[in-house]
Amino acid sequence: IALSSPELEHIADYILRHHEKWDGSGYPGGLAGEKIPLPARILAVCDAYDAMTEDRVYRHALSKEEALQEIARCAGTQFDPTIAALFIRLMREEWEDTEV
Repeated sequence: IALSSPELEHIADYILRHHEKWDGSGYPGGLAGEKIPLPARILAVCDAYDAMTEDRVYRHALSKEEALQEIARCAGTQFDPTIAALFIRLMREEWEDTEV
């Protein structure tokens, strides 16, 4: 789909590769670790967080903190552990900055 859109064509491979997992158990290529393009590794964490914090027809949304805990739990298997840790830190810092 992304390849058919001129606006998304340049990131189509990253969209495809965001289903790869850090431990190599993902798809479509079974890539592992740093063989997964960096933008795809970032997208994987962001997409998972978004999916977990939104209601689905088959389940209610997790809280933001529950989603971060799940990302932390899957760091090193599903997600790049460095990106997962950075994402968690930045999200928590953002929450602290927005608290009144």
